[in-house]
Parts: sequence; C-alpha cells; structure tokens
Amino acid sequence: MNETAPFRVRAEIDLAALRANVRTLRARARGAAFMAVVKADGYGHGMVPCARAAVDAGAAWVGTATPQEALALRAAGLPGRIMCWLWTPGGPWREGVEADLDMSVSARWALREVTDAARAAGRTARIQLKADTGLGRNGCLPADWPELIAESLRAEAEGLVTVTGLWSHFACADEPGHPSIAAQLTVFREMVAYAEERGIRPEVRHIANSPATLTLPETHFDLVRPGIAMYGVSPSPEVGTSQDFGLRPVMTLTASLAHVKHAPGGHGVSYGHHYTTPGDTTLGLVPAGYGDGIPRHASGAGPVLIGGKWRTAAGRIAMDQFVVDLGGDEPEVGSEAVLFGPGDRGEPTAEDWAQAAGTIAYEIVTRIGSRVPRVYVNERPGADEQTDD
Repeated sequence: MNETAPFRVRAEIDLAALRANVRTLRARARGAAFMAVVKADGYGHGMVPCARAAVDAGAAWVGTATPQEALALRAAGLPGRIMCWLWTPGGPWREGVEADLDMSVSARWALREVTDAARAAGRTARIQLKADTGLGRNGCLPADWPELIAESLRAEAEGLVTVTGLWSHFACADEPGHPSIAAQLTVFREMVAYAEERGIRPEVRHIANSPATLTLPETHFDLVRPGIAMYGVSPSPEVGTSQDFGLRPVMTLTASLAHVKHAPGGHGVSYGHHYTTPGDTTLGLVPAGYGDGIPRHASGAGPVLIGGKWRTAAGRIAMDQFVVDLGGDEPEVGSEAVLFGPGDRGEPTAEDWAQAAGTIAYEIVTRIGSRVPRVYVNERPGADEQTDD
C-alpha cells in the first residue's frame, strides 16, 4: 500500500534498496543461483512485494517456510521456481504438486504423502531432499539417508517425483570459525555424493544461508539462500555490519508523536513506575507498542530519534504506546519519531533495538505486526538501476 495521509506508525519499505541488496549478494556468490527467502511475510517487510522485487533483481528462486506461504505467492501470480520446506503430516501436498512448487522432504512419511498427492493429481511432484548435517532440526540424518534415497529413486522410476535438489542448513554459520561449519560441510558433501552415486541427479545442491553467502564461498554450490541479508540486516555483529557488506536496510519504522507535555520531577512514567522523572522535563508519547511488535524487553532502553536527538523509552513499553523523556525539548505533536532505519540520518537501526532488547535483529523486523501499514517506495526499477547481469 502507499499512503501520504497522517499516520500513527508505519513501516516504509524501500524496494530499490532490496533490489540493490539482491544484486550485491548475487555478486558475492557469482556462479550460484539466488533464492530470495521471503518467509514470515518477507521477514516482516511484505512477502509478495519483496518477492517481486527480488525476481526483478535476478533471483531465480523464491523460498518460503510453509506451503501456505508458497501457495499464496502462486495465488498472487508469482511465476517461476518457488520452494517451501516446513511440512507437517496432512499438509497441502496435492495443492503443492498442482502449483508446481518444489517441496522439501526430510523423512519417509513425507515422501509417502507427496507420492500419494502426485498420484491423485496425475502429475509428477518436484521434491528436494533435506539432509540433517548437524543442525538437529528438520532433515534426514545420515543413518536414515540410504532408505530415503532408495525410496526416492523408486518414486522417480514410477514417474511420481523428480528430485530437483539436495540441501541442508547450517547451525553456526553466523559464528566465524565455529568448528561445526566445517563438520557440517563435510557431512553435506558425503551425503550428496552418496545420493548422486546411486542415481539422484539434482538441479541444485545448496546449504548457504545469509552468513554463509557473505563469508563462506566454499559453501555456495549451485544456489545460495539469503534471508535476512536480502533485507539489508546483518545476520550477526560477529560476521560484520550491513555497511561492511554493502547492504542497505530496507525497512524504516516511524511514528507520529501523539502527545507532548510538561511533567514535574518525581513523576512516575508508565506501568510499574520503573522510570521516574529526575526533574522538570517534557514527556513525549510514541503511539506504538508491543501490540505493533515493539519489544517489551526493550523497556527503558529502546532508542528513538526525535528532533535530531536520540531518546530512549522511559519506563515500560506498553501494548500500544511508550513514553520518552524529551529533557525539556518541546517538539510539536505529530513530529516524527524514527524507531529504526538505515542509520543515514543518525537514527537507530534494527540492530540497536536488538541490543536493547537482548535479541537478534531478525526478530526486530519480523515481529512488526499487521496493524502497522507497510508503505512501499521505489516499487519499479528506476532507469539508473541495473535489473540483471
């Protein structure tokens, strides 16, 4: 949506920045195809607009966690390759087959369900076999891999499935030098080799998430799957900042001050009176709270730029609002409060909020709720933008 009317709080999504980030990431993994991961409503940025912008910038694949997300992309008219990986028993396998999704299979139960769906649909299902190389979440363990490969080959021989990919996911790629990275890479190579020796012919082999795409070129294989980095947010401070990698944060979260008032010293602020004014001051009301996705754990620490100065949440962040101590300054009601953005104007970033809340920047952008309107800017590639290589 686009809007210019007065607003309570809004998230501006710069699609030109997203396209530039895709091109930057593609350049780091030249020779590998690019999957734009848009799960969780595009990490809070808006799944469909971000998917379209990424494809405009050269993404050959789009990835989601749930099949419902992938089916929604198809319903919105997104063409091309869409992969989804978080399946549960009884999931919409037939719908996935009929929508030409690439569906991840981690166990024999899932293979049975997708082959049943392929029979019912009268079409061949595209599947990707996921290996658990050490993350310990979804994926097939090495001990169970031979059976999954054998059953997949039988299903291929019957024309029920085509194995389009072999893949896995890192546990600690955001911790440079962690010993599990090399260990997982070795296991992945071994599991891929086993599958290929027995006749699996995947289009793509992939394991590289955002941090691996940025820092581990030996992990790029045939395809990389950046998620958070595509939105201009670093996967971790240890890996490097967004600026270090030439990435620009895509979301800017702003609110309009709802109230400004004078308060005497010793005045309690917000629930529990965890903050008391140290002297005569002015208080500003930011009309956004944890109901909008502002983390309550950042109470007393969440940073905001108002009138060119950093302020912090004074006391508890409530469901719909929080207060800042303006220290005697008197901005007008309706003045802009910038919670986070790229940092160009000295405003806080999502990483600053992550530090204040004791979490990661992924959570800060992803948790921004549905009652916060997304305002898309630069929706079409400009004349000065390179749309593909």
